[in-house]
Amino acid sequence: MQHTIELVPAPADIDDLGHVSNLVYLRWILEVALSHSDAVGWDGAAYRRLGAIFVVRRHEVDYLSSVLPEQRIAVTTWVEAVKGVSSIRRTSIRRIADGVEVCRATSTWAFIDLTTGRPRKITDDVRTAFPVATSVAASA
Repeated sequence: MQHTIELVPAPADIDDLGHVSNLVYLRWILEVALSHSDAVGWDGAAYRRLGAIFVVRRHEVDYLSSVLPEQRIAVTTWVEAVKGVSSIRRTSIRRIADGVEVCRATSTWAFIDLTTGRPRKITDDVRTAFPVATSVAASA
């Protein structure tokens, strides 16, 4: 299942080159993942009750084009795979006006026990909340 949020860069998101900073793209990748989790009922409080939470182990980010001030973007994410204690999440960022993909990312998330700090098997109820999808629609 895909999840999309729409954003407009804030003035502080613009770097010295006049476009959105690469660090902001990374922030958006995290924001859409958290929004997706919240949308399916797994907010921070739900993870704390369970005693485990997802943390990022790795990001691979491809910066494909720039986003300029005031350009509206769509940030779409989906879970591509879930195995044992980790999941792979993909993200695509597109300019809404022309549909051009400006960034794509693959993130590896580990499910961590809040008491021990060690990886823990992803529970069935968490797995069920994030159906696996293999790609994002071109219109996203």
